[in-house]
Amino acid sequence: MALCNTVKLRDGLRHPKAAIFGAKQLAILPPKGYLCHNTTTMAYFSSDFKLGILGGGQLGKMMLYDTRKFDIQTYVLDPSPEAPCRIACNHFVQGSLTDFDTVYHFGKQVDVLTFEIELVNVEALEKLEAEGLKVYPSPKTLRQIQHKGRQKDFYAQNNIPTAPYQRFESMADLKKSTSPFPFVWKSAEFGYDGNGVKVVRSWTDLDGLPDGECIAESMIPFKNELSVIVARNVSGEIKTYPVVEMEFHPEANQVEYVICPARIDEKVAEKARAIALAVSEKFNHVGLLAVEMFQTENDEILVNEVAPRPHNSGHHTIEASYTSQFENHLRAILNLPLGNTDSKVAGIMVNLVGAEGFSGDVVYENIEQIMAIDGVTPHIYGKRETRPFRKMGHVTIVNQDMAQARKIAEEVKNTIRVIAGPR
Repeated sequence: MALCNTVKLRDGLRHPKAAIFGAKQLAILPPKGYLCHNTTTMAYFSSDFKLGILGGGQLGKMMLYDTRKFDIQTYVLDPSPEAPCRIACNHFVQGSLTDFDTVYHFGKQVDVLTFEIELVNVEALEKLEAEGLKVYPSPKTLRQIQHKGRQKDFYAQNNIPTAPYQRFESMADLKKSTSPFPFVWKSAEFGYDGNGVKVVRSWTDLDGLPDGECIAESMIPFKNELSVIVARNVSGEIKTYPVVEMEFHPEANQVEYVICPARIDEKVAEKARAIALAVSEKFNHVGLLAVEMFQTENDEILVNEVAPRPHNSGHHTIEASYTSQFENHLRAILNLPLGNTDSKVAGIMVNLVGAEGFSGDVVYENIEQIMAIDGVTPHIYGKRETRPFRKMGHVTIVNQDMAQARKIAEEVKNTIRVIAGPR
């Protein structure tokens, strides 16, 4: 809701409490049935407005923390009858995210549509947008990002620094190439949570990988893997969160720790935020954009890839920032003023993933022990079944002292285990 000087009823009557005091405006949230006098924006709060979310996983669940806080009515579509979002949304629809008709008919029920996962039917989103539905981020942005080859081409065409790469139509074409070892193989589509990415040091490393479009990306020596989350609303207001540093599991290629602020020189941090802003402006996206980057040995910044949604590298913002990434995503897609993205305190996020060797009904071993530590907050995603390396939750550690926060994070990581067992 844009701020307005007066509030007008649909029959033309003005709200009697709306007023201007000097240079400052008294912002009145219109009750149900009101519209702003100088805008056609709907009243989102405690109204008939419907926000649709494609995907019912943990990102959607955490977004629902804030829709509940603001009393925004939500519809969620997900294929799983046990999706984490099911318990917190107003209306849950079970169905395929990749089926045109399912996504299209779901979209016709809501006023604004967003997503928490990129693997959705973009053709349905394009038709909905053409018919007047507000879809954020836009289908155009999603189409560019869904395909890693197109995404890399976009960086090259817009002078965004990124690692050299080649595109291939199939695994056979890649094997005919002269790509120097080592390189990083990436599936052009359908990669997630460490899947669809592999370091290739010999041709035998390609054995067992899926056929199809892919890219071969040069291996770049780097000091750190970084991420910057950018929030941009419909009107173009834009803000970045502080640069975070990511530490990855060597086998699963999943983030183990997210450290905020990144332990890097301020000049490097400024460069990373500037490049993230440039990427956002080139995509012209609305909502959140997580920009993952490499800091090279020479302190250059190279963009790895982006995600047009709330992201694992921003989970710490729930406890550590003035405004969480999830709240700012909502503010952005509803064209509300963006919240303060500064950190209140140092924050570290520890991913909770299924332990190797365990599959079945999940048990969070020793969770009581970590909850006894000051500044430790676990988030359990609501997945009943665990399997090796499946994301099951995360833990945030906040502390005024970064060194102490990192020490506690290590203790948390070594204490809690996600295993399977009898209930």
